[in-house]
Amino acid sequence: MLSVENLSVDFHLRRGMFTPPRTLSAVRNVSFTIAPGQTYGLVGESGSGKSTIGRAILRLAPVTAGTIRFDGEDIAAAGLHTPLRYRRDVQAIFQDPMSSLNPRQTVGETIAQAIRRHRPMDAAACSREVARIIDSVGLAAYHAQRRPHELSGGQRQRVAIARALAVRPRLIICDEPVSALDLSTQAQVINLLVELQHEFGLSYLFIAHNLDVVRHVSHRIGVLYLGRLVETGPAAEVHDAPRHPYTRMLVASTLVADPELQARRSRARRLQLRGELPSPLAPPPGCAFHTRCRWAQESCRQHMPELEACGDSQAACIRLAEIDDEELIA
Repeated sequence: MLSVENLSVDFHLRRGMFTPPRTLSAVRNVSFTIAPGQTYGLVGESGSGKSTIGRAILRLAPVTAGTIRFDGEDIAAAGLHTPLRYRRDVQAIFQDPMSSLNPRQTVGETIAQAIRRHRPMDAAACSREVARIIDSVGLAAYHAQRRPHELSGGQRQRVAIARALAVRPRLIICDEPVSALDLSTQAQVINLLVELQHEFGLSYLFIAHNLDVVRHVSHRIGVLYLGRLVETGPAAEVHDAPRHPYTRMLVASTLVADPELQARRSRARRLQLRGELPSPLAPPPGCAFHTRCRWAQESCRQHMPELEACGDSQAACIRLAEIDDEELIA
């Protein structure tokens, strides 16, 4: 349904008083596909380019190179005017619902506005549809009369999901939809998204920095580092048997309830990670991760590795065959 091919997004920064004009390469040569009813998870640290990819698909960020095809049509070549059918079929759930919901409108007015824009119907039918959608996301009928500031964080995120569902989309871009919520609310919202996917046949692009969360909702996962895909493959394989050193670092960074496993992960993270995240304005030559990788050698500093098949996954690392499988962290 969605095919992203060799996508690159650059931002041209204006000249400052003491600095020349610069170019920030936020996304570099990224490719992936999303099938109907499937979820593709994008995971990486802050600044890796995850949200920029989502914004490019939503036509909110410029596409420097590459194509974004939806049902075979190149949306990136549509010019300034995005087709209305694409805006209906592709919706978004943002990290902070307070900044994406109109504080002057009630929940019912917010959902009704989306319905009237894309699915014209009479007032009575619109009211019934609003009530049905509110119920489908687990909110009570009286929430339709509330405004965003009268709701909790989890309830506001459910309203954001309801607004996206109101136009009957086919693909939803979930940009860090649970990172601002507490753990118990995170689980409720994630389970709701999975249930809605099964009920309505939705596809998701799920963006997050927590690999465990992405593993729970995704069919396939892509791992981003400084704008490049360094590993991609089936969710279970990428999470349970990570190949790229950066993916292993992400696994080691997540918290688990098992004390013994958590101790192993903490110990492995101290052994694997070194250095700080480089500036996206001046990425290091060769493999961008070599400044933090314990397995880096001189060839890593000179050559940019391409994605290579490794089982059902692909990873961009020159030393894949040399890294001991016993160092994998479940």
